[in-house]
Amino acid sequence: MTGTSPGLNLLFITADQWRGDTLGCAGHPVAATPHLDRLAADGVLFARHYSVTSPCGPARASLLTGRYAMTHRSVTNGTPLDARFTNLALELRKAGYDPALIGYTDTTIDPRTVPPDDPRLFTYEGVMPGFAPALVVPEDPAPWTAWLAERGYPPGLCYETVYRPPAAPAGQGGRGPTFAPALYRAEDSDTAFVTGRALDWLKAAGDGPWALHLSLLRPHPPWIAPAPWHALYDPADVPTPRRAPTPEAEAATHPLLAFLLRTIPWSDFCLVGEGAAAARSEADVRQARATYYGLMTEVDHHLGRVFAWLRESGQWDRTLIVVTSDHGEQAGDHHLFGKKGWFDASFHIPLIVRDPRPDADAGRGGRIAAFTESVDVMPTILDRLGCPIPHTCDGEPLTPFLRGERPTAWRDAAHWEFDFRDVRTLAAETALGLTPDQCALAVLRGERFKYVHFTALPPLFYDLAEDPEEMTDRAADPGSRAA
Repeated sequence: MTGTSPGLNLLFITADQWRGDTLGCAGHPVAATPHLDRLAADGVLFARHYSVTSPCGPARASLLTGRYAMTHRSVTNGTPLDARFTNLALELRKAGYDPALIGYTDTTIDPRTVPPDDPRLFTYEGVMPGFAPALVVPEDPAPWTAWLAERGYPPGLCYETVYRPPAAPAGQGGRGPTFAPALYRAEDSDTAFVTGRALDWLKAAGDGPWALHLSLLRPHPPWIAPAPWHALYDPADVPTPRRAPTPEAEAATHPLLAFLLRTIPWSDFCLVGEGAAAARSEADVRQARATYYGLMTEVDHHLGRVFAWLRESGQWDRTLIVVTSDHGEQAGDHHLFGKKGWFDASFHIPLIVRDPRPDADAGRGGRIAAFTESVDVMPTILDRLGCPIPHTCDGEPLTPFLRGERPTAWRDAAHWEFDFRDVRTLAAETALGLTPDQCALAVLRGERFKYVHFTALPPLFYDLAEDPEEMTDRAADPGSRAA
């Protein structure tokens, strides 16, 4: 190891589309996450942590560059990331690490750096420059399905077949299409496969210092889980979605919300069923939530395997562990599914940091109520590994919180952006009468108030003290002007 690093290992974990409220240690009433809860008890839970943008590609660009979306400008999946921006992997390389990737980063390469026929230009699922790809698992999970074939499953499985629910089992009743168990066994799931490859890599890496970015798909759709995870939670027990009585009533609150409710398809979440996701029955929504929680607990189980190996190998106290997500999930709140719009559910995400060094002992078990953002993660990792923080980072290191301290000056709100243009179909542009550059919103979310600014649509304003579920827009209320 060269440079300024003190020689700590880095295990940087992302679990895709994980809501920030869905952890046992965050007080969720149903979802069990015992291994992450234990990690938080030995580290710090950032309870008000927010992604600064969505969906996957832009969110990961911000997470890995420490920059807001409107400064790195990779604002949609497939928008190239400018090569002039440094990132976490490149900065780790300067310190002597060889950062590996198992999973994906959803990066589109800068077209000015490669020939015009380079295949990386035709996908948003490329690898962020600087990472050594130990295993790349794209949306079409060929590495996993090839492994399944080796284990006796039918050859030629692909996204459309491996994630398609089999015929409804006897006794399913009204549980909804996401209840049926997957065709693969629990020990052969995509999460089990990727975690197994991560453990293989860790065992080969030796005592380090090493850096690994483990990027897990789940609980991202399709929402289908193997037995027994598929039946772990009863839909009758899940929290009731926070929403208006009908999709029509919800749609009346804003033009963009009306557009999203009409156009987000159920097929994005389950390969059985058609039509708009907002049109699913109450039973389907509750089961989708139950399956979503089951996938989360499955992820937690497999992360427990990794944490156990670190302890058994003697590397637990030499490894900085960071667990987060790229963005959240509506899961039926406001009749929405996915991560589009402005609501907290799409942007509030987990962040747990476990720093092994003695100067972090005072912060262990802490639950931080200050607003933190995904752009803070890169500066935090670099700072704790003894690496310089680039001036280009918009975020700030969370190091004081890890030491049990409160910074003398810290933000009093979270900020995020969402770009809803579609340069291929112009769907939102046509439906809402906007140009592509007008398809953007920005959110200022404080302790009590939340303001949503649109480039060319009506603004929104919520009083979260009286309306924590974001049901009533007060933008036109004269009494709210002073806020």
